[in-house]
Amino acid sequence: MRALVTRPRDEAEALATLLARRGVEAIVEPLIEIADTDAALRDLAGVQAVLCTSANGVRALARASAERGMPVCAVGDRTAQAARDAGFSRIASAGGDVADLAALVRRRLRPGAGRLLHVAGSVVAGDLTAMLGGDGFVVERAVLYEARPAAALRPATVRLIDAGKIDLALFFSPRTAAIFARLAAEAGVAAGLSATVALSISRAADAGLAGLPFRDRLVAGQPTQAALLAAVDGFVGQPA
Repeated sequence: MRALVTRPRDEAEALATLLARRGVEAIVEPLIEIADTDAALRDLAGVQAVLCTSANGVRALARASAERGMPVCAVGDRTAQAARDAGFSRIASAGGDVADLAALVRRRLRPGAGRLLHVAGSVVAGDLTAMLGGDGFVVERAVLYEARPAAALRPATVRLIDAGKIDLALFFSPRTAAIFARLAAEAGVAAGLSATVALSISRAADAGLAGLPFRDRLVAGQPTQAALLAAVDGFVGQPA
């Protein structure tokens, strides 16, 4: 069984290891390249917590600042693990999506205790400033990295899709789904997707695939990598 992995390379390689343990061959096709911006991180004095909505944000924060004692509120468990790997010690995971992160902040933090710093990329899903502003929180966004879209699908991936040899395609964000839809159309391989089941981490990601003729499109039970892998487990061992 083959699965197309569309995450940025760091996350894709880690996911490929988890898929290999399940007997699934990962076709790594990063649709986004992560690059640091030239933005300088402001003084963290007066910041009560940093909000991280991706592992890429955690890694960009770690490169931009030597501070590791600041409380980190992570959108999910993978982001929280990235924070632990980077040396942060005061970490809380919302275990879900941006709405869950906002709910975590409301439960654990107080508006009067200081501003919140949202470490983000140049494109973000969900507006934490708007979500939390009505509760009295001051959220500042620090754009520390860019997520640059791939220019084209790799020829090897195009050949596999054309031949109907991709069993699963995994999508972790609305943006990567939209990029894939555009690149698949440009490569002229849409017809080959009739052999492929698309698995998306959320309904928002799945919506970007609506125009493609996948054999089926499924959404993980929760917006987490663990839930998406559980969906993959449902296909392991099934006949192609």
